[in-house]
Parts: sequence; structure tokens; C-alpha cells
Amino acid sequence: MAAGLAVIATALLAAGAGPGDAERVRGHPVADPLPERRTVEMVAAPVRIADGATVRLLRPGDRVDVIAAGESTPGGGEARVVARGARVSDVPRASATESGALVVLSVPRPTAARLAGAGATARLAVTLC
Repeated sequence: MAAGLAVIATALLAAGAGPGDAERVRGHPVADPLPERRTVEMVAAPVRIADGATVRLLRPGDRVDVIAAGESTPGGGEARVVARGARVSDVPRASATESGALVVLSVPRPTAARLAGAGATARLAVTLC
């Protein structure tokens, strides 16, 4: 039996198969290694939502889309989605004001920059996902 195993091992080595190629030798393909996933840095982005009553509906853990609506044209202007599936991390207890209410979202850093820019030039709204 030991002699048979030695013959098989010698045949595998002669065929160029190493210890890591055992699956390939048996006829099973070896999957390519998965590419290394880059981690996305998440940041806390405080966002002022125009409708304070909407913010009172939110709870930490909720997922929201953030929509920016310009005020430059009659009817509120063109609306665009600024963030998709952002996670609500905090809803500060401060009362809503005429200028809206604050919510803190956990988003990737580039999305936080888009939110800050949109918040400076447009009214922001959220929809629950």
C-alpha cells in the first residue's frame, strides 16, 4: 500500500502538480482567489431635512434615500437623488424648526461630501427604503 502511494505521489510530481493542485488533479476546477475587497470608510453626516415632521418618523437603523430639490425655478426645480440607502445613525431630539430638522446618516465619505454640497444649495427630503 505504501509503495502504491509513493508511485502516485511521484506521478503527480512528475505531472507538475504540487500540494495545492490536488483538487485540479482530481478533475475539480479550483476557483480563482477572490479579489481583496476594499473597505469603504463610513462617516457620520449631519443632514438638515426640510420637513421636520418627516424626520420625526425616522429611527436609528432605518435606510433612506436623500433627494435634493432646487429652489431656483417655480415649483421647486429639478429633484435629484443625492444618497441611496443611507443608514440613519441618529435622530437628535431637538425640535423641528422652520428650516427643517437634523438627522445623522452613516454614509461613505464621497456621499457625505455630496450631501453637504446639496444641503448648501437645495432643500433636502428623505424617502424610507
